[in-house]
Amino acid sequence: MSQGWICEPLVCFSLNRTLASVSKTVQHCKADHGVDIPDLVQKHRLDDYGYIKMINYIRNTKSSAESLLLTSNGPLPWDSDEYLKPALADDPLLQIDVEELSEATAVTLSPAADDQVSLLLQRATQAEDRAQRAEEALARAMDDLHKLKLLAQGLVLNADTSRGPSRSGAIAELREDEDEAYFSSYGHYSIHEEMLKDKVRTESYRDFMYRNMDIFKGKVVLDVGCGTGILSMFAAKAGARKVIAVDQSEIIYQAMDIVRSNKLEDTITLIKGRIEEIDLPVEKVDIIISEWMGYFLLFESMLDSVLYARDRYLAEDGLVYPDRCNISLAAVGDTQKHSDRIAFWDAVYGFKMTCMKKAVIPEPVVEMLKPETVISEPAVIKTIDCGSVTVSELKFTEDFSLKITASTFCTVSVMFSTAPDCTKTHWKQTVFLLESPIPVKTGEELRGQITVHKNRKDPRALLITLDIAGRKQTYSLQ
Repeated sequence: MSQGWICEPLVCFSLNRTLASVSKTVQHCKADHGVDIPDLVQKHRLDDYGYIKMINYIRNTKSSAESLLLTSNGPLPWDSDEYLKPALADDPLLQIDVEELSEATAVTLSPAADDQVSLLLQRATQAEDRAQRAEEALARAMDDLHKLKLLAQGLVLNADTSRGPSRSGAIAELREDEDEAYFSSYGHYSIHEEMLKDKVRTESYRDFMYRNMDIFKGKVVLDVGCGTGILSMFAAKAGARKVIAVDQSEIIYQAMDIVRSNKLEDTITLIKGRIEEIDLPVEKVDIIISEWMGYFLLFESMLDSVLYARDRYLAEDGLVYPDRCNISLAAVGDTQKHSDRIAFWDAVYGFKMTCMKKAVIPEPVVEMLKPETVISEPAVIKTIDCGSVTVSELKFTEDFSLKITASTFCTVSVMFSTAPDCTKTHWKQTVFLLESPIPVKTGEELRGQITVHKNRKDPRALLITLDIAGRKQTYSLQ
């Protein structure tokens, strides 16, 4: 057998003696051969791969201790990947990483090895150091993963979606089975009860039609997504000659009973189906009404269906109601909300869960805000003219500037179709939490950019990217 100096933890090749452990083997190499393996690792700043290569190099080449000690800091003789292949099968020296090697050796060679208390303290300190390094490495890995997510979301946001013949966008291309979950959600009665009890929503439609009967008198009206048929009945009472109400969800059958109960079946015709897939009993309509608005105005992408109906069925001088909508942005300073939703994860029953922040922040919160927490003037970032807007224009990037009205910390950006200081509605406000509060002062301008795009995997969901004060975050509203 070769007389190389590297010692295996069971048999010392040069002395033909048995050694009990890796640490004793390393100690033997230093004491009997004058080579300190941990010192070589530190001198050449070897990582785990470098250490493995060095051990295999020594075993393969039977290098002398002198040649190793004289190795310079230039190209190392074991740099080749061929030395990643173990020279010995199940080599115990390769079954320990660099940190464990240093710690095991330090404990074995400690001059206070007989002092059990000192030994335990030393081991505890080393374990704590390793845990700290592992935690830092995990934090770096989580940060890298978050950056990768942002990159992937950016690729989705910037992807070319112009291919294909459709002029009506992704919603029109969805098969019925792909869109089943969306329409099924509107088959539940509770959601219609909530909408009907929203007086701001329902009475606004009613008052508009009843106060503008001259617009509706004698006209053919199309109600897209009619639900219980409330808007169709308002239109009929306002003087419409004929109302065609369309809905794909199961609520359409209740709407039929409701219409008959109110003796409006001669005026209102109800059709079950997606507007993109059915044929209306008329070639053109004079007016299209629809309550298509979702959270953040555009969530659920129902406006796409209204625009499809407009382009296919609306007469040349026809009207669409609502005719104009705005999306506005405002800053919110609510340190308590930030503490409850974001800082909460720093210590949960004595445990650190900070990694959860990366998962929580991208999810917008839909809730009612306290008016006093709004710390800027609202800025309109998108105006939609329902009579002329196209589906492609619902994807947009806009710069904004928020004039701050209070010196505090900006913790939230909020989108609202109904402002926090107005009567509450079922739309509430859509809140985008910031990972870290931004200090702001009264009178200054908080500038940023917002990008809105459909989620390609679910075109009824939205991806919203906020770039504000040098901080960029993508949110998924779904």
